[in-house]
Order: sequence, then C-alpha cells, then structure tokens
Amino acid sequence: MGKFGLQFKATLENITNVRPVGDDFRWYLKLKCGNCGEVSDKWQYITLLDSMPLKGGQGSASMVQKCKLCSRENSIDILRDTITPYNAEDSERYKTIVQFECRGLEPVDFQPQAGFAASGAETSTQFPEINLQEKVRKRRNSHIISHLQFIQELITVSFTCFRTGQTTMRRPVSLWGSMRSHINSSSAENEEV
Repeated sequence: MGKFGLQFKATLENITNVRPVGDDFRWYLKLKCGNCGEVSDKWQYITLLDSMPLKGGQGSASMVQKCKLCSRENSIDILRDTITPYNAEDSERYKTIVQFECRGLEPVDFQPQAGFAASGAETSTQFPEINLQEKVRKRRNSHIISHLQFIQELITVSFTCFRTGQTTMRRPVSLWGSMRSHINSSSAENEEV
C-alpha cells in the first residue's frame, strides 16, 4: 500500500486559491496495475462521493477494480484531508494538492478538467467554474493561470517483513518522469473566462 501525491505547478497572475470544488469533483487518472504493469487505455475518474467495499469486508475505497490482464483486485482512495488549494505564493513551484492511497494501483497520468475554482489575488473577484484544459484569462483584470504542469510523486511506501514483523518506510523521487504542459500563456492572450 502506498500514498501518491499529485503535485501541481502553474504560473498565477492576479489569481489565488485554485482548488477543486465539491465532493463530486472528478479526478481523471490513468492507472497502472502494480502486479502485471497493465496501464488503463482510457481515463478513469474517482470522486469523494464514490465508496465501494473492499474484498473481505476490509473497509472501502473510492474505486475498486479488477485488472483486465491479471484479474487482481486493486483499489484507490482519495485522502480527503490532503486536498489543498494552490495559492499565489505557490506560483511556479510544485505543491501537492491531493494524495491517493493505493492498493495494487499506481496513478501514472492526470488530466485536469472542469470543476476548479479560484479567487482574485487582490480583488474579491470569484472564478467559480474553471476548466484547466482551456486557456484561462480575464482581459479586464488580467487574471491568468498559465504554464500548468502536473507530476505524480510517491509520498510513502511501507514494507513489512513477514518474518520479523518490522515495517520500513521510504520516500522515493518522483515517479512521473514526464511533466505535462496544458496551458500556454502566450496563446492565452485573447481568451476570456
């Protein structure tokens, strides 16, 4: 079982508090089976509202699925308390905005969609519905989100030795080698919210 953190990096101009809105916010992920390495070819989403029982009555998770290749049952759960906004002071730095607890699955890609919101950094302007796949700009007040990138990082992995019962924890480097740029500020010049 491991915890994976989704790290967000963007250039924010006159905007702050970029965050997912509501328990029904959809986190679109591509997932890899930890047993056989099979990667889903389609985007799958999970929400905080989703709750499926784990095999053997060992709790629940946001998604429980059987691998198409090896038939192993895997699960992923959103850790509610780890969802944090990306603020103006975080601009141009990576910040973990959510963590997932994974059993047999590994997130390998993320696709931002609609459902984000933000606020004006120096004004009371609210942006209640932002789609991070589109260019974001409000010409009048020059509110911009640009150079958007995401990486996935393995936060912790615990290993337990069955013979001694000793548990060790480690924190490896980023697992998502490729960073994805979804928004380019130079082409956002004439776009409006």
